[in-house]
Amino acid sequence: MAQTGDDVDAFPLFTKRQSAPVAEQQKAEEPGRSAEKPCDPYCYRMDYPSLGTCLIINNKNFHKSTNMGFRNGTDLDAAAAMKTFRQLGYNVKVENDLTVDQMVGLMTNVSQQDHSNSASFACVLLSHGDEGLIYGTDRAEKFDTLTRPFKGDRCRTLVGKPKLFFIQACRGQELDGGVQCDSVSEQTSERIPIEADFLYAYSTAPGYYSWRNTGNGSWFMQSLCEMLQKHSGKLELMQIMTRVNRQVAVHFESCSSLPGFSDKKQIPCIVSMLTKELYFPK
Repeated sequence: MAQTGDDVDAFPLFTKRQSAPVAEQQKAEEPGRSAEKPCDPYCYRMDYPSLGTCLIINNKNFHKSTNMGFRNGTDLDAAAAMKTFRQLGYNVKVENDLTVDQMVGLMTNVSQQDHSNSASFACVLLSHGDEGLIYGTDRAEKFDTLTRPFKGDRCRTLVGKPKLFFIQACRGQELDGGVQCDSVSEQTSERIPIEADFLYAYSTAPGYYSWRNTGNGSWFMQSLCEMLQKHSGKLELMQIMTRVNRQVAVHFESCSSLPGFSDKKQIPCIVSMLTKELYFPK
């Protein structure tokens, strides 16, 4: 049985370490109506026949040539994401241990499907990474290569609809030591940018490690699923993501036997090109 402890999603295999005991400080543009605000032109329409597809790619085991280690704990993230997005109303599809070519092929195939009856699209990526890169089981690839098929000029049936990407992966090798803080819809046709209506929710800020507990799952994914389950149907998505940020930032701190890797913090990074508010149906 694997030992539990905090790990990061960018360690090569040749880095020797042992897991420490768990010691975290637990503390589309289309007119219509949303679930919360009828006929509000500033809210995405979510009353389509289907909420949409949620694609989960869970990469745990990597080829030796990548020098990347096993991502113990990632199956807990995949299970939590599957349960959460299914409860939201998504048609969930899970794929495990995909090579880069398989990931790109899967994304392209899904983007070419007819999403006319779907309100949105969601994708959860669980893997190793670096700044601007995501790992398949065999090598790294630019993150943009995976999202490009869903851009407005390529995926017409998702134009104007929210496309949500949640990425649990490292974005560099910096560590965050933290700092002490004292408490204190109209029927019209219009042109929109091909990059519009995307949300990229990264588990960590650019340049930093992303922490994953081998016994409990990653800080980000577990917080994301908890906040979505607790607040969907009541809060707007960006409000929910702000609560995810706070949960990760305040309630987690690393404990590792690797010198210099204990007592570290993490803050997710939410990049939004959404053009409306998004309320998931109750």
